[in-house]
Amino acid sequence: MAYTKIHAITATVNKAVDYICNPDKTDEGILISSYGCSPETAAYDFKFALSKTSQSDPNKAYHLIQSFLPGEVSYKEAHQIGVELADKLLEGKYSYVVTTHIDKGHVHNHIIFCAADNINHEKYHDCKKTYYNIRYLSDDLCREHELSVITPGEKRGKTYKEWQAGKNGSAWKERLKADINEAIKIAATYEDCIDLIRAKGYEVKGEDFGEKAHKFISFRPLDKENFVRGRASSLGEQYTKERIRERIEEKALEPPRKRVPLPARKKPIVKDYSKKNLIDTTKGKFAQSPGLKHWADIQNLKIAAANYSQAGSTAEFEKQIAAKSTLAKTARKSLVETEHQLKDFGQILKYAEQYSANRIYHIRYQKSKDKDRYLRQHETELLLHDGAENMLKRFGTNPKNIDVEKLRSDYNVLYSKKRALQKTYKSAEKETTDLSQKLNNLNQYLERNPESPTVDKKEEKSQDSL
Repeated sequence: MAYTKIHAITATVNKAVDYICNPDKTDEGILISSYGCSPETAAYDFKFALSKTSQSDPNKAYHLIQSFLPGEVSYKEAHQIGVELADKLLEGKYSYVVTTHIDKGHVHNHIIFCAADNINHEKYHDCKKTYYNIRYLSDDLCREHELSVITPGEKRGKTYKEWQAGKNGSAWKERLKADINEAIKIAATYEDCIDLIRAKGYEVKGEDFGEKAHKFISFRPLDKENFVRGRASSLGEQYTKERIRERIEEKALEPPRKRVPLPARKKPIVKDYSKKNLIDTTKGKFAQSPGLKHWADIQNLKIAAANYSQAGSTAEFEKQIAAKSTLAKTARKSLVETEHQLKDFGQILKYAEQYSANRIYHIRYQKSKDKDRYLRQHETELLLHDGAENMLKRFGTNPKNIDVEKLRSDYNVLYSKKRALQKTYKSAEKETTDLSQKLNNLNQYLERNPESPTVDKKEEKSQDSL
């Protein structure tokens, strides 16, 4: 994809040609081509052609700039495209010099051609029609060389534009309801359901119950300004906090077991065995020492009892593990999507700041009486402006309507969303690991206990096989 701009030269043609032919910018003069003149004598050749015309406008030459996206084209190919553009545009009538500059962050061509043609001695007419013709020819050459092209009306923006478009209308409410339904389907408890909703990228408030609690639960995607309440007039009767809790409780096939908590003590007299691993009593030292074996059996019993007391059954453990695992996966998926959004958003913010910082040079260039002189003095700023404008259009963003402060604020919102998702993901992963360890301890203990029916069945099967 190439970006083009053109302006007239009314004086100092020799300085303009010397500037674009600078050896430091053109790979020691290798990337220089000309037609109908030589780069060294272009100013005199142009003067001779201009002396043949009767038209009195002050334009002596035109300076056309064609810049490419960073990394999209090689120096040699860019120069070839510049020569082809000059040939197609000027049709062999006008003398020209084409150079390719390689000293900036992105490759760009400079084409200086005489304002008067060598055949009919007529002046080149610079207007919107001829400029659009330049753009058309440049885009056509980009297609031939398999470079990207932005066509009018084409939707190039993806992540950011879709994210920004989602702020308008009520489509996001339907997505919210779908996410709540999915969370209810997966969650084992009301608290897990709220965690799942947060992992999907929503801020939730008013979810508590009690006298001092808010009457309604409220949800807000982290990219929205306002909350929406979970009430019949907003989301529907099925999305109040009372109904969400009821829907989760209705899923349960059996009523939850009530646990009788141990009496509270100021100082615990026993260790927390729930995080310990079972002791492997099959090692030789336990066979040689009945006392050590007895101690290990008591420790394993305490570990198994501590794990069992936290769930009540292996089925309950498996249910909790499944819910936390799903929470971790959902949070991780949302985290990956948010990181992709942040990457694209960061690019847009970078080019928006670059465009805003160099916009004043573009305005002054447009108002300058000697555009070519101003270009030589501020080429870097003007190229940065044009490159940023080009990239923003490619992202589907209108540079003239862009608000850098709002972009920065939106970026910070996305970053906060990422931090929240990271916290949810790490917490769910840790809880899943802890629960899996406890279930593993419980399963191992039940298999090792000589009084366990599972072990008896295994022994019976082994005896039958013998």
